[in-house]
Parts: sequence; structure tokens; C-alpha cells
Amino acid sequence: MPLPHATKRRLITAALVGPASVWLFVFLVLPFIAIIVFAFGERAPEGGYQAAFTFEQFANLGARSAAFVNTLILAPIGAAACLIVAYPVAYYLAVKASPQRRLLLVSLVVVPFWTSLLVRTYAWMYLLGARGIPHLFEFVGIENVRLINTPGAVLLGIVYGYLPLMIMPIYVSLEKLDRRLLEASADLGAKPISTFFGITLPLSLPGVMTGVALVTILLLGEYLIPQLLGGGKVFFIGNALVDLFLQSRNWPFGSAIAVTLVVVVVIVLLVAMRIAWRVAGTRQVDLI
Repeated sequence: MPLPHATKRRLITAALVGPASVWLFVFLVLPFIAIIVFAFGERAPEGGYQAAFTFEQFANLGARSAAFVNTLILAPIGAAACLIVAYPVAYYLAVKASPQRRLLLVSLVVVPFWTSLLVRTYAWMYLLGARGIPHLFEFVGIENVRLINTPGAVLLGIVYGYLPLMIMPIYVSLEKLDRRLLEASADLGAKPISTFFGITLPLSLPGVMTGVALVTILLLGEYLIPQLLGGGKVFFIGNALVDLFLQSRNWPFGSAIAVTLVVVVVIVLLVAMRIAWRVAGTRQVDLI
């Protein structure tokens, strides 16, 4: 007996969605449930987790306030710096560059991803260290210039490491821009700056919000760049988590910080989506 058409559609949908759903449940949902359980427990005498039900870990979040403050300040600033650098590049690639050169230029933007972030960050450690740029300043009489192990070094590493993730969403958004709108604006006598703020920027805002949300969310859990370029003096939440789980072995406190971080990420994502919806005037904007 042949199956009804509706049943076939349900089976096909289940076959397509089922494997991904199982994967997400096993490797995303279950670990997060374990983290939540740990967050309400206590640290065992020898380290690790001891079963309990207490809010003590969440009440003690202030003990890592420096990591939260650094992350919540430097992550948005880093995302804003990436945006300032990325938008002109994406605009040139999508609007100004010829089709023949565009593929090459886009490839150059993606090329840094072919190299490990660890290797690239070590390169910046050398450039910002005593034998790098500060050594060049000494030749012109400027001494005692300190670049490494500072918030500025961390921001520089953030912009360098995350710039492609900001450029590509904006580029994709600008590439879809209807050139006839720009031509019509020019024919009506609008100045280029008016055309940009009246047409180009509003239509590219979904890509802007995608890039800002993506970079900000990743920066909230960043560990490598603050560790190497901050020299242990600029802590992010990711650095605090590594310390609590691997060194202090205070799993409940680390889990409480991780849960708080997830809540912050969700809030950032929801705010970014709401802003994108309002600016774009549609609820068809995908951020991730």
C-alpha cells in the first residue's frame, strides 16, 4: 500500500533534518546541559565537580570581574574597529573593482585563513616586541616604546585576525546592490555622499549587522589573542575559563562563567537581530 503524499514528505524531511538534529543534540545540547549542571555544583576537594545545588558560583562572578570588563569593552571596540576598516574594503570590492580584478582581491582577503591564527599571532608578537617596531623607533630617537602586552596590541591582533569575517558579509550585501538605484540617484542630482547614506549604507546594513554580530560573538570567547599579545595582562573571559578548568580545576565556577557568557552571546545576537530588522524594515535578515 503506497504511503500518502504527506507521510512521504514527513519521512523525507526527517531523513534530511534528522542526522543534523542528532549531531547538534549530542555535541551541543548535551554538553551545555552538563555545563549547566556543573554550574550549580561545588568544587571537589581535589578539584573538579562535586554534586550539589547552590547559586554560590553565580554569586561569585565578581571575582572575575576584570575578565568580564575587558571582554565587554574590548570586544565591541574590536568589532567597531574591524567595521571601520572592513567597510571601505568591502565597498571597493563590490562596487568599484572591475569583475576581472574582483576575484583576485577577494582571494587576497581570504588568504590569511589559509594560515593558522596561532602562527599569524606569533608573527605579530615579534613585530610588536622589542626587536620589531619598537626597535625601528629607536633609530629615529624614540625610545622606551612599549607595544606588546597592552590593550592596543590586543585590539590590533583582533582587527587583523577577524577582519575577513567582517569584510565578507558586507561584501556579499553590497554585491547584491542594484546598480540602477545608484544611477537613478545620480541622474536625480544627488551627491555621492547623499547616495551613500541614502541608498548604499541602508541596503548594506544587514551585512553590517551580520559581520558585527559574528565578530562580537566570537570575540566574547576569544582566548589566543589576549593570551599572546596581552601577555597575561589583558584577560578575556576565555582566558578565565582556561584558568578555571585546566589550572585551578574549579569546574563549577568555570561552568557558571561559561553559562553567563552564553547568556551574553544570546542577548547580543537578539539585540543585533532586532536592530537589523528595524533598520532593514524586514524580518528576513539572517545573522548567522
